[in-house]
Amino acid sequence: MSDTRPGDGTLSPELRAVLRRWADEGGALATRAGVVLLAADGLRDAEISRRLGVSRQTVGSWRQRWTSAGIDGLEHRPRTGRPATVDEAEVVTRTLLAPGGSGASRAVARELGLSHATVAGIRRRWRLVPDEPVSPSVPTRPPLPGADVWVMGLYVDGLRGVLLAGTRLVPSPPATSGTVIGADVLAGLDRSLDAALASTRRDGSGPAEGPGGGAGPVSRAGSGVGAGTGHAAGGPGDGAAPAPAERHRNPAHGVGTTSAFCGDPRQGPADGSASGFDGRLAAGTRPAPPEVDSPARRADVGASDRALAGYLAQASRRHPDLALHAVTLWDDASEGAPEPTTLAPQPPGATGTVTCHHIPARSTWRTFLRAMIALDSTSHPESSRRVYLDLAAELERYAAGRPDDPQHTVRWLRENVAGHLGAERAKAGSARGHTWSGVNQIDLGSFNECVVIETVRLSGTITRGEIAHRTGLTQQSVSRIARSLLDRGILIEDAQLRATSGKPRTPVRLRGAAAHALGIHIDPELLTAVVIDLDGAIVCTRTRSVSADTDPAEFVERVAALGRETLAEAGGAVRPDGFLGIGVAVPGPVDIASGTVLGPPLMSAWGDLPLLYLLKDHFPCPVIMEKDSTAAAAGERWIGRDRRARDFAYLYLGTGVGTGLYLNGDIYRGVSANAGEFGQLCAIALGRVDKDGRPEILPECNPPVSVPDLAARGGLRPVATTGGSTAAYLAVGRAAAAGDRAAAAAVREVAQAVGRGALGLIDLLDIDLIVLGGPFFTDDVADFYLAEIARTVNEFPTARRLRRVEVEPSVLSAGAAAVGAASTIFHATFTPRLRGRETRARHLPTG
Repeated sequence: MSDTRPGDGTLSPELRAVLRRWADEGGALATRAGVVLLAADGLRDAEISRRLGVSRQTVGSWRQRWTSAGIDGLEHRPRTGRPATVDEAEVVTRTLLAPGGSGASRAVARELGLSHATVAGIRRRWRLVPDEPVSPSVPTRPPLPGADVWVMGLYVDGLRGVLLAGTRLVPSPPATSGTVIGADVLAGLDRSLDAALASTRRDGSGPAEGPGGGAGPVSRAGSGVGAGTGHAAGGPGDGAAPAPAERHRNPAHGVGTTSAFCGDPRQGPADGSASGFDGRLAAGTRPAPPEVDSPARRADVGASDRALAGYLAQASRRHPDLALHAVTLWDDASEGAPEPTTLAPQPPGATGTVTCHHIPARSTWRTFLRAMIALDSTSHPESSRRVYLDLAAELERYAAGRPDDPQHTVRWLRENVAGHLGAERAKAGSARGHTWSGVNQIDLGSFNECVVIETVRLSGTITRGEIAHRTGLTQQSVSRIARSLLDRGILIEDAQLRATSGKPRTPVRLRGAAAHALGIHIDPELLTAVVIDLDGAIVCTRTRSVSADTDPAEFVERVAALGRETLAEAGGAVRPDGFLGIGVAVPGPVDIASGTVLGPPLMSAWGDLPLLYLLKDHFPCPVIMEKDSTAAAAGERWIGRDRRARDFAYLYLGTGVGTGLYLNGDIYRGVSANAGEFGQLCAIALGRVDKDGRPEILPECNPPVSVPDLAARGGLRPVATTGGSTAAYLAVGRAAAAGDRAAAAAVREVAQAVGRGALGLIDLLDIDLIVLGGPFFTDDVADFYLAEIARTVNEFPTARRLRRVEVEPSVLSAGAAAVGAASTIFHATFTPRLRGRETRARHLPTG
């Protein structure tokens, strides 16, 4: 341009045309262009301020900028030192997922290059108070009601994306340490989202992405958070919202869920505040699709509306205990939308009303999705990594599908959380009239107390002087701790021991009646419940048959009833104030964080069953869940005392073969608490893989099925039984013990396969003890397994010259998993652990 610095009254047609275009487009530049145009028309600063709704200082600043720098002075100029704008959702995500201590406002501000006041203002706006349980206020438009927010689902098709949130008025207790998802899960979700959105763009649809694919901090909103008076991106006082037409085209301001269900964004935010900086502008907006009113376009929009209506109806039926809210992430089907409504009409078949919301004005859809996931996982242990890995897998399935397929949609809904909510309700009172709540327990706060208890437990009986010698504690410390434990009824003194000189010594031992726990083992054919005391003595045990096709609700009732009956049978032996809790052993794989059983073998009807939280509805006491092989290892360690006071692997022969690992003084569970999956290790050791390299599912790793089959092929006449595979296995075992060659060969072949897997464990972990147990490690077949596995793990290992591996039978009974499940309560309570390691709460009974 020939002249870029004219006075207020001299605007060339070319400059006037540019400024008119800026004013028509809306956004921050519209305010600046308006100031210059009105000044050129001879208006004073006061009148310009009144017409544009900005301060006189802002008008004067932009007039001065125009006079000194012309049109270049009106354009955005990056500020030094601070980002021009802030994405609130990004700040929330960083705050919630930051490692210990680094989530404070100042730390987040330093990381993002923001002011401390800006970050603190965002935290106040979202109601994230430091050092208090998360009880957020999500500033969608309108805000989400309630203090407890769950991510319940995600809908994506070629035209729109909708996040389904659930809320309650009462906040949940804070999530247990170690259950919050990490940045790796969010990064995986970002990659899956990118793939899914790339799929929608194959036919020209789907939201456009800005630099970096929109995965990171793409856009930021005005830094004057919550104040409404801060300076905006390029200069003083820019607070103008996008023009209505621009907001309508922008997916970030799309209709609440669909044009048929929710409001048009042209109404503005429901709270009456200015819409602020439009996050999707920085991420890049896609112009309105061509031929908006074409028949094909209307058909696509109608199909999308119907699909979303069906999804919302399904969500209402699945989640009747939560208020559901559909938050639009993007919506390209909103052209020509009707006037707004505040509630989505109830779709056919729905059981509740779904309200409609827009994403916060100062966030992009992607960072808002990340912030909601962070809020959910921080507030709810049940919202574990597995939940969001499932979502990523659903997005990847969508990306791999065909865009022209009418069913090409993401319709992800998480499992019902009614049991989780019911468990919290049950904590307020006794469940089913029982009082096994442990409310009178006192905290075991001293690490040294745990050390003393562990030393006494391993020794059986021991004097105070021997405790001091073994632990390295001073005699005075041991005497003080022992006196405290004696006063509280945890220890008891034995008869004095006469010494050749000096004062007689008085040994101490654990008082078995001081504490009790209930263990429940869930098997495809049999439920087992057992009550044990602190010494590991079995107080009572009960069993109940069950079939794999039992309805999940009925199944949970049976498990709870068996637990109540077992506690009732224990009677006066178990004091309510000495009852520590319930351990539940289940076949793997399991999601411990969400308390969910995932596709257990031979139990397909119970897949993805939130068993832990459903049981908590029946028992208002601590309830923990373990994989059956891990529980057996915990029980072996607790009951075995000094015989198991070293590293070992527990081979659990059940419906499948699993491994429980005790390493470095504690049960080893792994990242997902599923360490010890054994079948694939055996398959690899035997070279049994398919053409793609996937390890086969070995029949030998399911003893109750494989042993009878092998025996029958070897010539053993099948024994007619009515007890299913278990009875057939026991019959073959008896035949093998009696000398039948076919039966013995069948057992030995299975033992060889298990031995090859055990060999891999020995070489990998460098341990010298393997323990065999489980319901199918019976007396009849024990010698076959012990001999074959001992031969394999001692003749074939690489370091066989340096160690001798012992293979021993378990000290537990056939109900190893049930006893082990109860022992996990003791193990979690009494095992000494250094601060910083993931632990369960420690509790001891009084008196």
